[in-house]
Amino acid sequence: MTPQFQCIVRSYTYSRTITPMLSPFYASSLTQIPSLRHGFFTRHGGVSEGYFASLNCKGRDDNPAHVHKNRRRITNFLGGRTWIGLDQKHTNNVLFIDKPLDHSPSADAMVTTTPGLVLGIITADCVPILLADKQKPIIGAVHSGWRGTFDGIIENTIALMREKGATDIIAAIGPCIHQESYEVGPEFREYFENH
Repeated sequence: MTPQFQCIVRSYTYSRTITPMLSPFYASSLTQIPSLRHGFFTRHGGVSEGYFASLNCKGRDDNPAHVHKNRRRITNFLGGRTWIGLDQKHTNNVLFIDKPLDHSPSADAMVTTTPGLVLGIITADCVPILLADKQKPIIGAVHSGWRGTFDGIIENTIALMREKGATDIIAAIGPCIHQESYEVGPEFREYFENH
């Protein structure tokens, strides 16, 4: 059995309407792996209230009981046993997770070979990337912001997957901000040209 993973795409747009059902997006490349369940989840189907009225799975500032219940909903939906989340900091740090954790370690990607673990990456405008070996139960989930991407978060995740035995890796890029919605100044381009 392949471990499970998911990504949550959280919009900063305030909404009072909550759909009671989970309605994730799926990547066709990953649905071809029969033992793998995944999803890019939207705001819909959560229990959080007020400003967080959504499927909020980020523990900061929301009612911890609501966050726990939202994570449990996704975990159950995917048929997993345990949610694994990260304290994402826009780094290039990747962790290998082989058992349930009682905290959210600091990193921006994770890899597992352990069935039942649901790898939860939270994004707003950054890019969620899900990786899986086509034949072996090795998966990775990446929070890829511009800084982490520039510093090699994707390459580091693939390297760790290969270290754990992956040989035929496919990737799915989830919903993220669109170019026309992401304005940057000339100093941003200069940063990339000078580093």
